[in-house]
Amino acid sequence: MSPRVRVVGLGPGAPAAVTVGALERLARARVARLRTRRHPSAEDLGDVVSYDEWYERADSFESLYAAIADDLATLARDAPGGEVVYAVPGSPLVAERTVELLRARDDLEVVLEPAVSVIDAACAALGVDPMGVGLRVVDALAPVAWREGPHLVLQCYAPAVLAVLADRLGGAKVTLLFHLGLPDERVEPIDLGDLARVGPIDHLTSLWVDIPRGVAEATGDLVALVHRLRAECPWDQEQTHDSLARHLLEEAYEALDALEDHVRAQDDESARHVVEELGDLWCQIVFHAELAAEAERFDLAEVADHLSAKLVARHPHVFGDATAESADDVAARWEVLKLAEKGRTSVTDGIVWQLPALTLYTKLLRKAAALGLEPPPPEELRSEVVGALEALELDVTVASDAAGDSDVATAWGDALVALVSLARHAGVDLEGVLRERARSMREAIVDAERRDSRPARGGAGNVT
Repeated sequence: MSPRVRVVGLGPGAPAAVTVGALERLARARVARLRTRRHPSAEDLGDVVSYDEWYERADSFESLYAAIADDLATLARDAPGGEVVYAVPGSPLVAERTVELLRARDDLEVVLEPAVSVIDAACAALGVDPMGVGLRVVDALAPVAWREGPHLVLQCYAPAVLAVLADRLGGAKVTLLFHLGLPDERVEPIDLGDLARVGPIDHLTSLWVDIPRGVAEATGDLVALVHRLRAECPWDQEQTHDSLARHLLEEAYEALDALEDHVRAQDDESARHVVEELGDLWCQIVFHAELAAEAERFDLAEVADHLSAKLVARHPHVFGDATAESADDVAARWEVLKLAEKGRTSVTDGIVWQLPALTLYTKLLRKAAALGLEPPPPEELRSEVVGALEALELDVTVASDAAGDSDVATAWGDALVALVSLARHAGVDLEGVLRERARSMREAIVDAERRDSRPARGGAGNVT
């Protein structure tokens, strides 16, 4: 029969949490050891030898715990009946390195007695079900891959440990758990900025850390959802890059509409609308990436990585040694970098000519300005606008819809160009201005319909 180490737990702190079985094992043990007497439940175990003095001599926790495991193995071999009872704080199976080392040995039988753990005490104090919330238990001293949801952080025994945690937990909600079950128990939310200064703390201190849902988790779930839709939904299975193209454009315009609403309203309802429409637009991007992944062309991760690399390359004033004094400097360098990166011969290469005309011409004005081809001063532009409008030849009769034509006198083009140039100089987006006026026109038409009357011919001038 192999020597045996029977491990009992002293609970999370309060003596009342120690099981009757653990106390009986210690009372009957012919050889027993405490890992440490620095625990409230160990105060009544005065005759049991502890390893506290070993802490002072050890070079590291790992060497200390290895030495304790070796000593327990030796004691068990020499003990009457071949068994030693070993008492640890909390539960033998929760954050107890010496137990891990004992169980890894092949020259010992290790028996673990059930015990109340700090997990039980923390969940009772906060009134949560650990399985229901998906609780993760982590060591404050170990590298942690923080994921969405609650984490119980152990080994928070010193301000220096809390300081390190504070640097790693940006955005998390933190609750201090101090001396759970004892008269001086503290369960209170802590601001991350105050975490390193909270006190007093000791080896009976833990943190409950709630990590908010992150971009990585949300994006991963969305990719998995789209993947399932492609596998199980008949409509989604039929889609191709070509069939989805029109939806991408529609969703872009709907997102633009929602953003314009939000700029005006700045309220929760309009913000929710933006979330919805940006989500619809994002879904199109994810769907196209899913189609490409199925064809083994690329996936969403490659899209994201390519975008990140491009943004880094286009911002040498942020990620490199270049300097930029203004937004105009950034824009000018952007064009130069883009030309070199794409191998283009002109800044006009790559412009989408299907853009709305006002947006297209304004974009070309920006490209020209990046090359130093600035328009005339604003007063000169204003004079050009007035002169171009005065030069227009107008018929007294209203043209019919069938008479619409883009092949008209040069004066109309002069007037539009002068007005767009002046607006661009003033930082005004004429496309957005005209969309806003279109919205006002729509409201006026709806009001007229509600009054069951028709606006007089030429009455549009009253609502512009």
